[in-house]
Amino acid sequence: MTDYKAIVGKGIKVVSTNIDNAEGEGQIWFNSTTGEFKDVLNVSAWSSSSNTNITRGSGYGFGTLTAGVTGLGEAGPPGLVPAATEEYNGIGWSTGNNYPRQDYLINACGTQTAGLASGGFGPPASDESNHYNGTSWTAGGDMGEGRFSGGMFGIQTAAIYCGGDNPSPGYSVNTELYNGSSWSEVNNLPAGKRQFATAGTSTAGLACGGRLGPGPSTATVEEWDGTNWTAAPSLNTARRYLQGWGIQTSALVCGGSPDGTPGSTLTEVYDGTSWSETGDLSTGRHFSGTSQNQGSNTSGWFANGNAGSTFHANTEEFSSSTNVVTNGAWATGGSTNTALGTTAGSGTQTAGIIFSGADNLNNTELYNGIGWTTAPTLNTGRYGAGEANSAPQTAALCFGGYSQPPGTNRAQTEEYNGSSWSEQNDLPISVRQLSGFGIQTAAVSVSGWTTAYVAESYEYNGTSWSDGGDINVYRERSASFGLETAGVTVGGNVPPSHAHSATVEEYNGASWTTATAYPTAIKFASACGIQTDGLVFSGNTPPNSVTGLTLGYDGTSWSTRPSMATARQAGAGAGTSTAALMSAGANVGGTALTTTEEFTGQTTALNVKTITTS
Repeated sequence: MTDYKAIVGKGIKVVSTNIDNAEGEGQIWFNSTTGEFKDVLNVSAWSSSSNTNITRGSGYGFGTLTAGVTGLGEAGPPGLVPAATEEYNGIGWSTGNNYPRQDYLINACGTQTAGLASGGFGPPASDESNHYNGTSWTAGGDMGEGRFSGGMFGIQTAAIYCGGDNPSPGYSVNTELYNGSSWSEVNNLPAGKRQFATAGTSTAGLACGGRLGPGPSTATVEEWDGTNWTAAPSLNTARRYLQGWGIQTSALVCGGSPDGTPGSTLTEVYDGTSWSETGDLSTGRHFSGTSQNQGSNTSGWFANGNAGSTFHANTEEFSSSTNVVTNGAWATGGSTNTALGTTAGSGTQTAGIIFSGADNLNNTELYNGIGWTTAPTLNTGRYGAGEANSAPQTAALCFGGYSQPPGTNRAQTEEYNGSSWSEQNDLPISVRQLSGFGIQTAAVSVSGWTTAYVAESYEYNGTSWSDGGDINVYRERSASFGLETAGVTVGGNVPPSHAHSATVEEYNGASWTTATAYPTAIKFASACGIQTDGLVFSGNTPPNSVTGLTLGYDGTSWSTRPSMATARQAGAGAGTSTAALMSAGANVGGTALTTTEEFTGQTTALNVKTITTS
């Protein structure tokens, strides 16, 4: 019998800890600590990522797994086409500048900083091309023929557009080559084709599936060698409106619509010789955007799309590797003992503290990562107070707020030492519906309401308060995070009409400057993290709707994260951008909640398999 060494070319290693790199795939080792044989296992599967900001179908997509772009498409009834561009960073989506047209069934390729989009249906069929530079769109060269639902692959300066549809001439066989400024006709497809997936470069591409005419879907695949099209191995399942990415010898197609099925979950990979089925999408759909410039079939993203009349906002990532990616998500935690609305808190995901609240003014509870226990109460009951939300559980800080009855704004400041609260020097003003950030010995209070909105910020040094820089847009009910010399405040109510705000400002320890706006106007949101890596979640959006929206901030831009399971407002946030805690708050009617949710950011781990000695 042939032994393992003869087959693999390697002997079985004896190690005290598991091999921790992907190169261990196919190699067996013996872990002397656990007494087990181990191997690295390859996994091919889809996993859920963050939703796009706009729900749409029939849009375009291009870029890579960590730097993608999508846009256009239909967002509801025919003709409702949002122009906004969205960018993906591998974790979430952020909104960019609008596309110059509002077409759908458009095709695109390239990278996030050098993209190309062409064709589309307005109506009529468009021959226009536009370039994307990572910030804005500019006009490129026009195609020789207006069309939509064709195929496109390559890069901004060397791209192929083939096939497609124009209601006047019908199904197109034309293939055009783009050089970065103009299009030229090259050899035609063997037959008119539309609604198909593509992959590859301008000299080595694939056209997969689709329709060859008004009849049923096809499984045929054609290869482009830079000069001619030739027949390639067919897909296992005929379908149209599918999407793809990769190169000619390592491609992937997914989704689509087999005849009689509105949205497919099927995924097939190509190795240059044959197609094989792999892990299915969790949500069947067609008319989607994908990472068109992803250079292999081992990873990529698939966003938006529709199945029949149902449009989707969700993004899924495909991974075929020895590394298992677990995307960020909210999970249910233990409930507080008391319902608390307009509350405050700090700490970490496994050691949190919540205090004050509209329904139990002096309540304090502690979280251990599993459940909440009651703790000594505040000396001054209040709600709508500020907090140093980066402070640990054993060194919390509460300031300002509002007592009712009789309805008194508060200036009191209290410190928690892990066993009791003690009163310290008051804020210079009595103020409610303020926010704050920092730690117990270096905190900042932000704006709020006295008898009117106030712009003042104050700094706390662990003993007393002093004037900080005035905020540029004074407001109440904003969400703040960061440290004393590097903080952020988001949204809130602004005068004169108490309107929701999307304004974001950053503090440097002396003054406030305007930063990138939050994607939506919001108040009563919660937050945690630092200035260059923050998380904002939940809140109230116009006209008066609570949300579970979660967005991350990198110091420059905002991007989506998975939404909370329970929409809420005015809850307590704590932790970091990758290990956050959200507790209590209220629903849209103002009823206080007890529920807690924990957020865990995206992680990557080596997938190690235990092998039986048999």
